[in-house]
Amino acid sequence: MVKKVLAQCYIYLILLLMYLPILVLVVFSFTVSDQVGVWTGFSFQLYADLFNNKHLMSAVGNTLLIALASGVVSTILGTLGAIGTFYSKKRTKKFVETITQIPVVNAEIVIALSLAVLVVALSWKFSFFTLLIGHVVLTVAFVYLNVKPKLIQMDPFTYEAALDLGAKPSFALYKIILPEIMPGIISGFMISFTLSLDDFVITQYLKEPSFETISTYIQKIIAKHPIPPEVRALATLIFLLVLVVVVTNTIYTNRKAKKIVSKRKVGA
Repeated sequence: MVKKVLAQCYIYLILLLMYLPILVLVVFSFTVSDQVGVWTGFSFQLYADLFNNKHLMSAVGNTLLIALASGVVSTILGTLGAIGTFYSKKRTKKFVETITQIPVVNAEIVIALSLAVLVVALSWKFSFFTLLIGHVVLTVAFVYLNVKPKLIQMDPFTYEAALDLGAKPSFALYKIILPEIMPGIISGFMISFTLSLDDFVITQYLKEPSFETISTYIQKIIAKHPIPPEVRALATLIFLLVLVVVVTNTIYTNRKAKKIVSKRKVGA
């Protein structure tokens, strides 16, 4: 009993240390004070200032654009790679899985520098395309790692039965495999989107000079000026958006798992 209480207290302490700074930021996004910790009265003024800040809103739009683009590309490549690797021979599977681990364990600065050197060596101009490549290299492995467990959990005889009944491989892929692994695909997209949204190092090395994201814009601002107070409102909105998406995906995944378990019980 004592061990259980201590374990719960430890978990709650870790959660408090993780989320307390965010909660403080959320609270002080509703006051117009320039300094966090100074309360000057409840107000939505920072949110109004946020949407009136053209440079910051442009950075937000660029960040969402690159995050969405890299998330879609990484999800497609990671999902197809996971499916292809899952049905490959053992040697091919081991090789691909080993290669996939490199972007996960490798330092982000190494990826950024190597890609920047490659772009210069190929005489390419730094553009949205080079930035997209960098973000895809960073995130595609995480999509693969999220889809792979769903493929392992999937009943392999369902796909084979569809082929035996005359379904084409492409039709069986669309109707059998993709619905089964959809929770993993959604989770992979969310992780790749979040990683791209949060990235600074790769963005700084591979973007064109006029292209600013939230992280590069704030870094550029704080080099000469204090952080604008409306950034607190932006951070709050991003946190609430991510929270809603995570909760929604968790509910969807749990319902999907319950349906699969109930179907198997009925079939048994």
